[in-house]
Amino acid sequence: MKNYRLSHLRCMAFILLVFCGFSFLHSFDAAGKVEFNIRFFDRRVYYVETDPILVQINITNNSPAPYRFKLADDRAFSIDFDIRTMSNRPVQQADSLIRKRTVNSQVFFREITIESGESFSFVEDLRNYVSFGQPGSFRVRAKVYPELFRSSTVAAIESNYLSLNLRPALIIGSDGIPMAMDVATGAVLVRQKLPPDEVVAYMLNARMETQWERFFLYLDPQAMLLRDPVQSRRFTAENEAGRQRMVSDYRRNMQNSVVDGDIVLIPASFEILKTEYNNYDATVVVLQRYRFNTYTELRHYTYTLEKRDNYWIIVNYHVQGMGTEANR
Repeated sequence: MKNYRLSHLRCMAFILLVFCGFSFLHSFDAAGKVEFNIRFFDRRVYYVETDPILVQINITNNSPAPYRFKLADDRAFSIDFDIRTMSNRPVQQADSLIRKRTVNSQVFFREITIESGESFSFVEDLRNYVSFGQPGSFRVRAKVYPELFRSSTVAAIESNYLSLNLRPALIIGSDGIPMAMDVATGAVLVRQKLPPDEVVAYMLNARMETQWERFFLYLDPQAMLLRDPVQSRRFTAENEAGRQRMVSDYRRNMQNSVVDGDIVLIPASFEILKTEYNNYDATVVVLQRYRFNTYTELRHYTYTLEKRDNYWIIVNYHVQGMGTEANR
């Protein structure tokens, strides 16, 4: 009986060893066909000392077998960023990152399984990993540690490279308002104290010329976002970083015509019909024409503006169809 139990235990141990070995080889084979890419979560103008620089990490399993790795609750133990200047000098690590990795504490994690043909993504802020001390051009590469970060010698999967351009600290105008930058030209976009009708005309002309930085100069994406009660409640529940991401997502979705497709649709022409305003609020009614193959669609847009620090800002709009007219 004793020998039987011993043989049984040996048999179970052998089966377990084979299973573990198979799982290890399964994951090892998959690792060779894992695609690891990064991209900017919200591509825009970045400044040396201001908003988050969000990077989306995407891991895709192109193998026929599942791929497994450990993802730490504190992502600093699962991922790292190698950021270098154009002269190949590494950017200094953030003090907070150094403290995390030098303190002897337990690392909590969960095991992630990516099935064949599937992807797994998450977003990280570069400023949590490095300290940008000066503006310039940089090359960014990420590293994922499937078995968690223990030291710089641990095996890692490396990503593609991104090019990051950091501009000098945000320029503050004489009136205390930050100046926007034109991505295409690098020129400073300065808000002018325009009347409401000229603000709307500026926005529409910018859209007709596909100049997004000019389009958003007098338009508030956050106010647009908060018109939706569901999004408003979610916005209130988020922390500051989460709110910034929501606004950035909303702005990007506007550019992709995912939301507010009426305001981002490019008009062939427009005519301002009526403007009403007091010291705080304004409405501007515009007839906008949209040309198609055989006809032109007419729409009345009513824009709502608020006065903030002596500048009129677009915060809402409504659309009413006015029929069509044949093209000549």
